[in-house]
Amino acid sequence: MPQTRASRHSLTPLRRGLAVLAATAAVIGPSIGSAQAATPAADAASKTVTFQGHRFKVPDSWDVVDLNADPTACVRFDRHAVYLGTPGTQQNCPSHLVGRTEALLLEPDSSGSTEQGTTVREVEHEIVGGAKGMRVTATYADDQSLVRGILAAAGVPAAAPAKQSRLAAAPAARSAAPVTAAAAATTSADLTNFTGKGFDACTAPDSGTMNAWMTSSPYRAVGIYIGGRNRACPQKNLTASWVQQQASAGWRFMPIYVGPQASQISSPAAEGKSVADDAVDNAAALGLGPGSLLYYDMEAYSSAYSGNVLAFLSAWTEQLHARGYNSAVYSSSSSGIADLASHTGSHTMPDVVFSAQWNGAADTNDPALPSWAWANHQRVHQYSGNVTESWGGKQIQIDRDYLDVALNGPATPRTATTVGVYRPGESWFYVSDRGGNLSGKAAFGAQGDMP
Repeated sequence: MPQTRASRHSLTPLRRGLAVLAATAAVIGPSIGSAQAATPAADAASKTVTFQGHRFKVPDSWDVVDLNADPTACVRFDRHAVYLGTPGTQQNCPSHLVGRTEALLLEPDSSGSTEQGTTVREVEHEIVGGAKGMRVTATYADDQSLVRGILAAAGVPAAAPAKQSRLAAAPAARSAAPVTAAAAATTSADLTNFTGKGFDACTAPDSGTMNAWMTSSPYRAVGIYIGGRNRACPQKNLTASWVQQQASAGWRFMPIYVGPQASQISSPAAEGKSVADDAVDNAAALGLGPGSLLYYDMEAYSSAYSGNVLAFLSAWTEQLHARGYNSAVYSSSSSGIADLASHTGSHTMPDVVFSAQWNGAADTNDPALPSWAWANHQRVHQYSGNVTESWGGKQIQIDRDYLDVALNGPATPRTATTVGVYRPGESWFYVSDRGGNLSGKAAFGAQGDMP
């Protein structure tokens, strides 16, 4: 597999790789970088969009999408747009989207709710709230003031910013108190263990589609996007009851969190801990408790960011462990996965690695990973992507994954993460502790060098 990123054909394939997004922006919209660069200037030409009696003055360059006219339209927070109406339960979204910029989703609210005002969710880069007859979701990249100004001018009352996860966790969910292995096995750990084929899509499919795919497709695991400032698609279907229903039907899950990317990380330790807490709260609100495996989506990045990324992912893993959850990292074979494999002795390692290498092989082999590394049912491979499949008459654009994950119950605050095991013909059993020191190294067979 080529490891250079010099051209489209030599790119290491990514589910939502930033280089691919930038190269194909004319087709699929702006990437993280281009979306931020396109933030309208304050004096840009504007237009007025009226919804539920409120007048929203937005930059003239923004698209306006009527979701009632097209229920399958993809609500995309990675491009400047205003979406009017309720998102459909089966949106036609590309599978590879990542990133957020300034955008609005305006939904009718006929519940009679008297909720007025907004809450700023800093970790998620969104503002949520309501006004008379309307629910509002506003996202942003760097220009929070732009969307706050649009909402204020439309008569949507403001409120003081508050750091809050997108899905409010019950107080008990924040406890790191250990649970029994039996309880975890029936409530959470088994729901993220699986060996076989899976898929991920930008939005969680509706139950009818999930039922059709369970009956007809080769897939039995599904990636679900549980939060993060770069999650590009809202999740109309993703609720605790949806998770429970799909689990009862036999589905297993890859809960994926799309937080800050390499170029956006400035305080690795603090930010890694913060996003881990947010991911745990969101997972708990969906019914995925301690023992669950949570995945961090770190898209391809330049080697200049390696130090920050490794420190950030170490903090992510350590905080997940402190909260009783297991840690996984998704990244490109040639950047994030290669960095993890070559720094096992200097950073805290995730329990599972999820490698993006589009070679078409439904297995967990990766040339960036030594055979001993993450060898004890600790790998996932995204082997193909941006493909449209139809099963049981239900069509989705997906990325194809192969999982070999079998973790034993809930994580607890611990001093070591096993990243390697002995296999016949190999030389080492290898363990790295949370401080980055070797806490276990035993030679088997012929002597060999540690990577």
